[in-house]
Amino acid sequence: MKCKKIIAPVIITILLLIYLATYLWGWSHITAPSWLKAIGLIIPICLMGISIYVLLERIKEIRSGEEDDLGKY
Repeated sequence: MKCKKIIAPVIITILLLIYLATYLWGWSHITAPSWLKAIGLIIPICLMGISIYVLLERIKEIRSGEEDDLGKY
């Protein structure tokens, strides 16, 4: 039953990664100063990494049985 609870976060993360990858592709094809282009590429890459990290943390929470984050407080 835990697999069903993991599906939604995985799908949301995949959709977010597709969106950010599309943004990266579009941003890499525009004409802009190199410093602006670098910032426009670094930020989405960091967001992609953070999204994957959060997904892994959420999967750990689901597997450990702690599904309610409010239970910590």
